[in-house]
Amino acid sequence: MHPAIEIPDSRFADFASAGEAQLIADNACAHLFVLGAATTASWRAMDLVEERPQITLRGQRYLGHGKNVLGDPRIALVWLANELRGLGLTLRAGEVVTTGTCHPPLPIQAGDHFAVDFGVLGTVSVGFE
Repeated sequence: MHPAIEIPDSRFADFASAGEAQLIADNACAHLFVLGAATTASWRAMDLVEERPQITLRGQRYLGHGKNVLGDPRIALVWLANELRGLGLTLRAGEVVTTGTCHPPLPIQAGDHFAVDFGVLGTVSVGFE
């Protein structure tokens, strides 16, 4: 497991009201993500639903919540594995899967530094030019 930051992008000014079909057509606004170092924590034994990553952007602090990822990040991962199986595909060792975000997207600007502290799971950050 790696802490990560998802960086969405959308052709819609208000992607939240664009509608499901449009968002799916836009790859669910997926664009980029920043992958942090692999965690050394025993994450399998953790209650990921109750994890509360701390986000810092422009001096403001925001609090994420593990339950925002389909109720549990593991549910998202199991759903993906089952969907792929139904298509005759499998997840392979070394492939990177992002299960979703624990906080709604925040607007970023040139010059911003975005950091997330996932507690014992690690930290990850990214700067924007």
